[in-house]
Amino acid sequence: MRAKDVMTSPVITVSPATPVKAAAALLAAHGLTALPVVDDDERLVGIVSEADVVRDRIPPDPRTRLYRDTSPSSPAPPTVGEVMTTPVSAVPAGADLADVASMMLSEGIRSVPVVGGPRLVGIVTRRDLVRVLARDDAAIAADVRHRLEIYGGFDRWTVRVEHGVVTIEDEFDDPSDQRVARTLALAVPGAQDVRTPARQLAEGRS
Repeated sequence: MRAKDVMTSPVITVSPATPVKAAAALLAAHGLTALPVVDDDERLVGIVSEADVVRDRIPPDPRTRLYRDTSPSSPAPPTVGEVMTTPVSAVPAGADLADVASMMLSEGIRSVPVVGGPRLVGIVTRRDLVRVLARDDAAIAADVRHRLEIYGGFDRWTVRVEHGVVTIEDEFDDPSDQRVARTLALAVPGAQDVRTPARQLAEGRS
């Protein structure tokens, strides 16, 4: 799977001049964790997250500090451009989704913008990854069958899917075609592994 297979597009974006309060309203209204920040030419210049809009904006309740000395705090920056993260980690549309997931986990980020050249074309979130993993087995099987039918015609392959694991049986038992079938099936969103008779036999001999 590639980033383009699961990304959300079009993307809700903001500009550097957008008020932080407006960005917070967008995050809350759409259940998002981050918003890409783009310039007037739709080029990605940063990303603003939930943490960015919350930081230093929740004042302490004065009732808890009646008997403490407090110093007035500086006003929080008013615009997205002053709080956004830049430069931002982004991936091309053709990036391997496994690499995108690994990057998100290792860097502790929840959203990765997807770019085509300098321009934003989509975004991949952890929710998108979870949605792929939760995809219905019947839907995965239907997509695999469709791709195999385009490649080699109808009624040649038997396809079963259980918990995201695809099993493909080839009527002609051709090892070369089975390799192609495996490649096609692994590109289907939700497919976590693919098994074929030839692969099972090879595993049995090892």
